[in-house]
Amino acid sequence: MQPIKVWRDVTPAIFRDDIRAAAAPAVMKGLVADWPLVRAARQGDVACVDYLRPMAIGTPVPHVRAAPEAEGRLHYGDDIRAPNFRRSSSPLADFLDALIVESGKSRPDAIAVQGLAAPEHLPEFAGANSLAIPPPSVIPRLWIGNAAKVAIHHDPSENVACVGAGRRRFTLFPPDQVGNLYMGPFHITPAGTQVSMVHLTNPDLDRYPRFAGALDAALTAELEPGDAIYIPYQWYHHVEALDVVNVLVNYWWDPARADVGSAWDVLMHGMMTLRNLPPDQRRAWRAMFDHYVFLSGGDPAGHLPPHARGILGVSAPPEIAQMRRALIVKLQQAEPQR
Repeated sequence: MQPIKVWRDVTPAIFRDDIRAAAAPAVMKGLVADWPLVRAARQGDVACVDYLRPMAIGTPVPHVRAAPEAEGRLHYGDDIRAPNFRRSSSPLADFLDALIVESGKSRPDAIAVQGLAAPEHLPEFAGANSLAIPPPSVIPRLWIGNAAKVAIHHDPSENVACVGAGRRRFTLFPPDQVGNLYMGPFHITPAGTQVSMVHLTNPDLDRYPRFAGALDAALTAELEPGDAIYIPYQWYHHVEALDVVNVLVNYWWDPARADVGSAWDVLMHGMMTLRNLPPDQRRAWRAMFDHYVFLSGGDPAGHLPPHARGILGVSAPPEIAQMRRALIVKLQQAEPQR
């Protein structure tokens, strides 16, 4: 593993022109050091909880709890049929009280609130703890808990994550390492997205030998309260909270066009169709995708006049909408007999 590059005194312009433009992970030291949340956390765990509690409205929030035997790893049960934790809900204030109770135990349960939308549950949070780096429409989400480990996964978005309380260790893997990560099933997941079957902090390399290659490509960093990290689109990451009270605030956004459909849907359809073709046909379609989709040779219609490009030049919203309608009709048609 190699350390993630560290940046200091990051401004919105530096983030936009240097960090994000490089499309590489970056630690931004002290980015949110002046947040009231961070100042409260520096006074202790109780002070941190006391800062958040008055902001919380009474609406129940979902949270998870794993027994001490899980050692903080939120993952699957042994048979991969269900997670190794229980789900429940309660007002956020009650959860915060439970967090303090667990902090006093020698073998605590791992408990966590995950991805809590601040405007819905702590309406005053964003105004007091603001960040100018993400697009203005992006809302903060809170991850509150004790010493828990979130398995290797990826998000279909860009991510800036800010440590508000406690220390966090991030381990990142580039997207091209997917084949070395031994990802779990799509249809049964602990929290809605695929996770690696490998235990990062205790990997079984006899069972998962290619994971050694992923570790060679990994980047890692340990963040203190006030620090932040930029995780580029689709980078895989493992997040380990290291203290008995931890608060992370993250911002997800996707700059891609919203009117062209989901690349995830393309993957699902490809797994259904292309993957089941004979090997020679898969090779042919890989070449087609490289040329027409991934533009490996440049503009595939560059040699044609605009009026003759047809579907090769589709990019305007009306043309995209027309293509979507045609695809829907095609998918709804009965499969022809052969």
